[in-house]
Parts: sequence; C-alpha cells; structure tokens
Amino acid sequence: MLLLGTQRINERGHLEVGGCDAVELARQFGTPLYVLDETTFRRNMRDYRRAFEKRYPRNEIAYAGKALLCMAVARIVAQEGYDLDVASAGELYTALKAGFPPQKLVFHGNNKSLFELQMAVRHGVGRIVVDNLLELEMLERVAAEAGKQVTILLRVTPGIDPHTHRFIRTGQADTKFGLNIRNGYALEGARRALASPHLYLKGIHCHVGSQLLDTEAQERAVKIMVDFMHTLRKQLGYTAEELNIGGGLGIRYIESHQPPSFDEYAERIVNVLTEQLERRNLPYPTLLQEPGRALVGEAGLTLYTIGAIKQVPIHQPPGTRTYVAVDGGMSDNPRPQLYDAVYTALVANKASQPANTVVTIAGKHCETDVLIRNVAIAQPEPGDILAVPSTGAYNYAMSSNYNRFPRPAMVLVNEGRAEIIVERETLDDLLAHDRIPERLRAEQPSPVG
Repeated sequence: MLLLGTQRINERGHLEVGGCDAVELARQFGTPLYVLDETTFRRNMRDYRRAFEKRYPRNEIAYAGKALLCMAVARIVAQEGYDLDVASAGELYTALKAGFPPQKLVFHGNNKSLFELQMAVRHGVGRIVVDNLLELEMLERVAAEAGKQVTILLRVTPGIDPHTHRFIRTGQADTKFGLNIRNGYALEGARRALASPHLYLKGIHCHVGSQLLDTEAQERAVKIMVDFMHTLRKQLGYTAEELNIGGGLGIRYIESHQPPSFDEYAERIVNVLTEQLERRNLPYPTLLQEPGRALVGEAGLTLYTIGAIKQVPIHQPPGTRTYVAVDGGMSDNPRPQLYDAVYTALVANKASQPANTVVTIAGKHCETDVLIRNVAIAQPEPGDILAVPSTGAYNYAMSSNYNRFPRPAMVLVNEGRAEIIVERETLDDLLAHDRIPERLRAEQPSPVG
C-alpha cells in the first residue's frame, strides 16, 4: 500500500489525508474529487530548497506551474518564497490575479505570441526564457516599444535523451524546444541578445525531461551546459550569471518507483556542477531550477465512486478480468492514455482490509479509458470510494471536458480542515460559451420519420 505525505489509515479503517477522512470528503464534496495535501506540498518545497541551500551558495527555485496551478496554489507558492514558472497567458494571468509578485515570475513557452510577450513586458515579469530566434526579435521590438530593458534567459538544447517516456523528453537534439547547441543556434542567439540594448541576457536554461527516476540525464546536461558557458565566455566574452537546469525529478506513482531523495539529488547535481565549474575555471552562477511534479505530485489524491463491476473472459491466466468502473476517467486524468502512466489505488472505505482482489480500473468515457491495469485492492462493491494517490501533477492541469464531463472540484486539506480551491464545474458551465446562430434557431428540427 502506497501511503504518502500525511496519508494514514484512521480508527474507522478509512483512508485519511491532511487529517480529513477521505470517505467524508467524498460525501461532502462529491466525486470525482481532487484532494491537495497542503502540509505535504509545503514540506516538499521546504525540503527541496533546504537540500540545495546546504550544498550550493546561490540558489533560486521556481515552482513549475504547468504541473498544477490555480490561484490558491499560486498563493502557497508565494508564501513559501518560491518563484513561479508560467508557460502561457492563462498561467500568467492566474498568477497575477492571485497577487503573485511579477518580478518572481519566469515566463516559458516555445511559441509565445506577440500578445503574451506584450503582457509579460507590461506586467514586469522577472525573466522571460527565450526559446527561438524569432521570439528574440519579437521581444526586442516589444521591449523597445515599451522603453524597457527585459531580463531574459536563453533556452538551449543540450542533446540529452533521458530514460523516460518519449512524449516527456525535451532535451534531445530532435525537439521543438530551445536553441540547439550543436548546430550553433544557441551561440547565435546569445550573440544577438548581447547586441540588443533592450535585452539583458542573464543566463542560460535547459530542461531534459520529466519523471526521471535517476540523475544520469541531469548530470550529463549540467556538464554540457557548463561547457556551453565556457564557450560563451571564450567566443563572446560573456559570463553567465544564472544557470537554470529546469526540473524533471520523478515521484512514486507505484511502490516500485524509487526516485532519488531530495538530498541525494542535490548531492549529485551540485557535485557535478561544482566539479565542472572548477574544471572550466568559471565563477559560480546562481543555480535556478523549476521542479513541479517533484513538489506537488505526491501531495495530490483523486477520489472516485465505484459503479459497475463486471468479469470478462480472457485467454491469459487466470482466465477472467474484473473491470471496476468509476465516475471519472480520462477527462480528469489523461496521463494513462497519453503516455502509459501507471498508478496504484486503494478502497478508501476499506483501507484496513486486505488488498486481495486484482482488478482493472476503468473510466466512464466512450473510449477504452483504462486508468489502472491489474491493481490489487480490497474486494470492491458499487458505492465504495476509490482513492488514487500521486495525482497532484498533470491531472487537473491536463483535464478536459471530453464527453462533456464537467471538471471535478479540488479541495485543499490541512490539519483536519477541507476547503474548496476549485469549484466543480456545472452542466451550465459546459454551455457557457456555446452559441446558436439565429438561422439555426429559426429552423425547427425535422420530425422523426
């Protein structure tokens, strides 16, 4: 059984999280329900920062908002003293409306629009991570028109192919992200940025991928990035003040997942970084990072209500498969369909009972929509509450209205208190932006014939 953060089995034999009985949460707020454990989220942010501060003199950490962002999350991130990485006008707007300090925002995106760049410059975003040469030209014009000098980082591609699903690799040479080091684009981007009076090149950035369960790819990326810093100084006379190595550290989705601890991760990254800086005789830059999943993933939990249960014959042993349907699925968690993401589960109202029934958890959408294959849970019955841990990252953030499902609510739990931070969508919300042209209103439906 995978119990994470403040999760435990309480005296009633129920799953408890943040001091709240999961069964009571489902009863009070309905299902599907996203649950965010505030204590675990904050603890992760503090432990991650502490791991690096003990080992490296200058650190700045931005929470990657793409993992999970709403206004309450932005407030928590600000209260913990983190920067915030945003990757669209929508994420930027969410942060600003939550009162997040704009100077502590890091703005990403591989194809930023003119509107987004103008919005970022107008609000005084602290750093814009420039992805390509077109963006560099656009941003220079926007900054000139605004009469400002804009602080930027250059996103470069180190050519690292990490051990993770192909859809969440971002640092290899064949990628849409960043300026390639090997073909000279990264050097040319730096040359152009340094020549502009309206752009202040503060450093370089990379990101190699997500859900990394070892440090090999990050260590290789750090070596390449320090070598590129050396090239910048040698060829352009430029010394980078900041090195941003992105995020990517994985979490425990199932018990066999054993990512490095924050301390182990920091130890390996800092050792490689300092060794390479000393080898190249470079001054220590400020080390920037952008963890998201590593901070919020295990702080999230999704609750469902079990409905139909059916057995079907299969050719493989034991000859049958038991499908357990829940009242959500790929609209609230598309990750299993997108890149074969794996999860575990437990029956929240039977958490103290033996997990002796192997089932396949299916959603209720008009697709195959399998959430979890071959998971052992307590004997399920219709009406039971199923809990899926480690859903804090890229579940709500990637949710949709497929099949016209309203998106679930999200509650923040802490020391026995549960508070709504995202309201459940209603059926009327689904229609809020629909419009019927007048000519379609005027013409009556054909009679059934």
